[in-house]
Amino acid sequence: MAEGKVHIFDTTLRDGEQVPGCKLNTNEKLELALQLEELGVDIIEAGFPISSPGDFESVAQISKAIKNATVCGLSRAVQKDIEVAAQALKYAVRPRIHTGIGTSDFHIKSKFNSTREDILQRAIQCVKWARNFTDDVEFYAEDAGRTDNDYLAQVIEAVIKAGATVVNIPDTTGYCLPYQYGEKIAYLVNNVPNIDKAIISCHCHNDLGLATANSIAGVIAGARQIECTINGLGERAGNTSLEEVVMIIKQHKHLGLHTDINAKQLNPLSRIVSDTMRMPVQPNKAIVGSNAFSHSSGIHQDGFLKDALTYEIINPEEVGADSSKIVLTARSGRSALAYRFQKLGFQFDRNDVDVLYNEFLRVADSKKEVEDGDLQTMGKQHQSNAVVA
Repeated sequence: MAEGKVHIFDTTLRDGEQVPGCKLNTNEKLELALQLEELGVDIIEAGFPISSPGDFESVAQISKAIKNATVCGLSRAVQKDIEVAAQALKYAVRPRIHTGIGTSDFHIKSKFNSTREDILQRAIQCVKWARNFTDDVEFYAEDAGRTDNDYLAQVIEAVIKAGATVVNIPDTTGYCLPYQYGEKIAYLVNNVPNIDKAIISCHCHNDLGLATANSIAGVIAGARQIECTINGLGERAGNTSLEEVVMIIKQHKHLGLHTDINAKQLNPLSRIVSDTMRMPVQPNKAIVGSNAFSHSSGIHQDGFLKDALTYEIINPEEVGADSSKIVLTARSGRSALAYRFQKLGFQFDRNDVDVLYNEFLRVADSKKEVEDGDLQTMGKQHQSNAVVA
């Protein structure tokens, strides 16, 4: 596929909200939707309208407020679901109905007690129902990650013929390895005759920690939409992290891909989502974690102070983060200590730092992190000793 634009489909307000404890009210959803539009996401999955009156109202209010992004409502392959989603989306400038059904044998046999042929017909029917309300219909083949490729291709060809404009290939259980998911997307590109009439979408879960890797493998293979959430929120172990895939695409320009995301808003919005959804971000989280741009090892600190590119491939300002931090611990070296003393206004030469370093290690071994107050005490004591001497 020649088109290098990767559409960012944000499902923080739907899949992300399904995390226990992250339930949002309509006002919270609306505020976050406006922030997501400002961030530059292409599609906002605002909710699952038939699931509750509150979710219906949230989708309706978001539909009225959003002017640029597509607003999407989820449904099952059930006529009533689709009708309710259409009603909630009726004020949207760019409405999309997201409908579908499980296609793996696990789902067909255990969940639906059905057959492949019956599921194929239900898939076609739900797309036709949705097309009665909008010309932007996304079909999801739930558990596509564990679906036989030949059957998956058959379903995808049929739903595109029925009017689907986007075909979502979810790794619902986070089962696939990146090469497997990439091969699955490539198989569809090469074996579905009408695939050029739809956008292929990646919706990957993180049960094995591979959601980001699988999504990138998917777009390399030809998908042009990634479904993701801020901070990687989502069912069980979470969804693909928006900030991760966006910055991978941005860093690896040789892929010939791009998004419309304003990267400088990633860290500010991460904090807003964390606060609103009452879900802390782990400190070592890529891009938006509090330690993402912190350096505590002496070897790393020395290299970073000589040239930031030795240990940082992203400038913190590029993603709206605070400046890089030199964290002083017992693993830190003399160059980092000298740097921090200089930042505090002390003018110490190498001999001074050598003397101070032993005192620094004594303090560092007694606590997890040496803070500015500790350095102030050390520095003033050293200056006092020097005057007496």
